[in-house]
Amino acid sequence: MTSVLYDVPGPVARSRNRIAGVLGIAVIVAVLAFVIYRFYDAGQFSPRLWEWITYINIQYLLLNALWATVSAFLVAAVLSLLFGAVFAAGRLSDHRWISAPATVVIELFRAVPLLILIFILYYGLDRGLGITIDAFWAVVLGLMLYNGSVLAEVFRAGVNAVPRGQREAAYALGLRKTQVMTSILLPQAIRSMLPTILSQLVVVLKDTALGFIILYPELLYQARFLGSQNQLGSPILPVALVIAVIYIGLCLILTGISRLVEKRLSQGPRKAKTADPDLTAPPIGQGAGL
Repeated sequence: MTSVLYDVPGPVARSRNRIAGVLGIAVIVAVLAFVIYRFYDAGQFSPRLWEWITYINIQYLLLNALWATVSAFLVAAVLSLLFGAVFAAGRLSDHRWISAPATVVIELFRAVPLLILIFILYYGLDRGLGITIDAFWAVVLGLMLYNGSVLAEVFRAGVNAVPRGQREAAYALGLRKTQVMTSILLPQAIRSMLPTILSQLVVVLKDTALGFIILYPELLYQARFLGSQNQLGSPILPVALVIAVIYIGLCLILTGISRLVEKRLSQGPRKAKTADPDLTAPPIGQGAGL
């Protein structure tokens, strides 16, 4: 039997693939074992370097840093989605006086590095225009401008990817452009855009770490602070590993939420229960004028 794209592997191919898989796993295990050995040989598993995590004040410090990271991410994610939706709609507009400025804004903020945006918002506006912005809002607005511009292109591409015939059929039925967008195009486009939106939200989450440049007290800022403390043994690597595990956990939670949403969208609206024909059909002799 053959597949549409490739031939089903035979006994020899399956045996070869099995051997390649075992060798690949062996190489990965060997690399991990070597890394762990180097950590042990360098004394990175010394109790003194991990003692810091047992201090209650440091635990509270990490919890506050975690909340600072999550709060900046949540606000930036919502604002980025709104920014992307608004400017994607503007770029899709048939009116040139709307689509042209929207295109300029999207291309401008996509081209400027995020770190420069944060510097301009936090330092540039204060020294140049006398407008003071809190570190939290400098990080959030920088994330919104950059990631919102990327999401605007994602939304635009997703809407344009819907077959053109569906749009034309909706216009033929007399629907307005707003109705076509909200009722026909967006429900289909969201399903195809969801993986890309998730990837960009993960970028938003990880880019909150750039806030340490302007002394925003998020996870990376506190990791650098703890890792430089001589009284704790300067545990820069243990602290970095703990922070990395926290970021991995946050990304896994975000991925799980996205998969749940994607599963709900793929199921579609629940179908109404079919009525029992024996209960709804008229009695014999009473239907059709009998």
